[in-house]
Amino acid sequence: MSGGRCIELLEDKLLIRTLRPWSGNVGKRLVKSPKVYIRDSGLTHALLNLTSLDDLLGHPVVGASWEGFVIENLLSCLPIGTTPWFYRTSAGAEIDLVLEQGSTQRYAVEIKRSLAPSLSKGFYMGCEDIGATKRFLVYPGSERYPIANEVTVIPLIDMMKELASRN
Repeated sequence: MSGGRCIELLEDKLLIRTLRPWSGNVGKRLVKSPKVYIRDSGLTHALLNLTSLDDLLGHPVVGASWEGFVIENLLSCLPIGTTPWFYRTSAGAEIDLVLEQGSTQRYAVEIKRSLAPSLSKGFYMGCEDIGATKRFLVYPGSERYPIANEVTVIPLIDMMKELASRN
């Protein structure tokens, strides 16, 4: 069985999610390969034999696990007609999740597993490239607050409510 067919089978069984790259006409060299996430972070942790929170926090997978968990939860709240993407250029501009609704709404969502999150220059460049109408940084904290360049730092549950209210 080819690698592509294995990916399709795992997608069909709802074990993984493939996020396609955003490909608007920005005149930049874009990454074209999809990002693949294991949909159940508990399954990831079990496969890695991570049996405690300390095991998880000390493992290199912790950031990717958090990112996949956040993406799964956010996508479960999307309004009808919203398309999820990610954005990355060969020059380093990157956005973890782009949510596009029609041609007028484009959310840029960065995901960080830090209680004191910060954004890279690549996120801001990506926001300009795609014409983001709203910018968010989802983190595991409990406070919502603004930071530079019209970005809102937001807890996961608040971001889910923000998306659900668009239905």
